[in-house]
Amino acid sequence: MKTMIFAAALSAALPLLAACATTGMSDSEKLALYSSHAGKPVSNFHYFGRIDGWTPLGDSAVAVWTKPNQAYLLSLYGPCQNLEFTPVIGVTSQMNQVYAKFDKIIAHDRGSIEFPCRINEIRPLDVKAIRAAEKTARDQASPSTGT
Repeated sequence: MKTMIFAAALSAALPLLAACATTGMSDSEKLALYSSHAGKPVSNFHYFGRIDGWTPLGDSAVAVWTKPNQAYLLSLYGPCQNLEFTPVIGVTSQMNQVYAKFDKIIAHDRGSIEFPCRINEIRPLDVKAIRAAEKTARDQASPSTGT
């Protein structure tokens, strides 16, 4: 079993995180947004050895970007301790594939403690639709400047 550790790539993750932060969306609202733009469950996805970014969606789901325009919604079995607050997560994989019901997301604590969380379901995300929905939410949340 191979475990790859990664930090959120700031250039890719900050616009995505900022999009939700500036709209004031709760974790459940963010999860609902991502879920509404997720495809049917798949058994696995190809893991290219690096993650372009990730977004925690509460304590039992995470969106993981494998390329700038390719992402997956990973639902986890039960709550994943520290997922919302960890600066670094890892993912296990088997021969460059991440499998539902077998592989895990690992939330790393500031110390050396690791919290493995088994992936229950993998759903591909429509990244363009998510970005458009986040832009709409930001536009609605920001005060309009009229003359």
